[in-house]
Amino acid sequence: MTSSRQHTTERVVSKNWAVMVLGSICLALGATLAAGGLWLILLGGSWYYGIAGVALALTGVLLLQQRTLAVWLYLATWTGTIAWAFWEVGADWWAHVPRLVAPTLILLLILSCIPALRRNS
Repeated sequence: MTSSRQHTTERVVSKNWAVMVLGSICLALGATLAAGGLWLILLGGSWYYGIAGVALALTGVLLLQQRTLAVWLYLATWTGTIAWAFWEVGADWWAHVPRLVAPTLILLLILSCIPALRRNS
């Protein structure tokens, strides 16, 4: 029985490495985006990058902690990104591509972590 339980624990840990890697990437990207966003704010530019960077970094921290709250936080960030894109460029779909492709890919990766995050809840 101990062997079976030990095997199950090893299996869960081995699948969670992907969540940890994604969390690290989100934290690094978020910190970089927040730093650039802060500089832009100081120059009188858009606050979007600073806010989105902080939210992405926090998402990374929550993923590293294996918390499902990361999914909800990033969904809110992604929704805000869509609103910002429409506010900034309107309905020009080609102008949305650089604003929405990377955040949507990150969303898909974070959504794919839900089963691993639920196992740890």
